[in-house]
Amino acid sequence: MPSRIYDSFAILKLFQKERHYEKVARLLEADLRGRESPLLQIINFGEIIYRTKKDFGEEAKIRAIRNVIRLGFRIIPASDNLVYAAAELKGSYAISYADAFLLVTALREKATIVTGNPEFKKVESLCHVEWV
Repeated sequence: MPSRIYDSFAILKLFQKERHYEKVARLLEADLRGRESPLLQIINFGEIIYRTKKDFGEEAKIRAIRNVIRLGFRIIPASDNLVYAAAELKGSYAISYADAFLLVTALREKATIVTGNPEFKKVESLCHVEWV
């Protein structure tokens, strides 16, 4: 089974119990049952942190960080090579810079992207996307 890399869109959906959050929960449970660490790009982790703080405050931000750690995500750092590759993708496709990091990480890790962000429809031909 290929590993899964989770977009901030999916994690925020889960943490905020937004519509269809159960699908994200089921995918994470399957990863953990299969002894597969779910992946999270550090740039997307930053998005989770700032959006949670902005929308819900400091305590919610701390809970979100603890939940990411508790769920056993393997955080993928933003190396120099990753920065350059993300910049190249951003220059070629109309996606956000954070999404370019996620995409290039997914390609390098041969991982499926878990998201509901419609921006990924533009690059769906490059990688597998699990829509939530």
